[in-house]
Amino acid sequence: MLLKDEVGMLQRIPLFSGIESTKLKLLAFTSDRVSYSAGQILFRQGDEGDAAYVILSGRADILVDSDSGPIKVAEMVPNSIVGEIAILCNSSRTATVRAASPLEALRISKDHFLRLMKEYPEMTIEILRVLADRLSHTTADLIDARSAK
Repeated sequence: MLLKDEVGMLQRIPLFSGIESTKLKLLAFTSDRVSYSAGQILFRQGDEGDAAYVILSGRADILVDSDSGPIKVAEMVPNSIVGEIAILCNSSRTATVRAASPLEALRISKDHFLRLMKEYPEMTIEILRVLADRLSHTTADLIDARSAK
């Protein structure tokens, strides 16, 4: 894919929509475009948080380890970001991410991701929105689970 095509694709992702095109060119150039087959693991729960991934195409399952085996807690779709929690919390991965279908993603290194957040407050606000939405869904799921007991 040509650099200008990647920039156009990045501009359509809400997380990056407020970033000027010259910076998106740099992001596309310095990030890795990675492909996974269905069933392949992007990263495992407990791994070091060294990068965030923006799903460009395909779907990914978010799995959390439990005593009875992995539990699917979410499914990510194109334009979703995964792996940012470990970067923001400076901790290990909180879940395993597995491609549910053939998947293409943009892998953004931890240093570059943090630099973008410092330079573009709009991106930081969008990430906060994503995290708040996930927390809201998790809280609702927890309430449902406790009510069912």
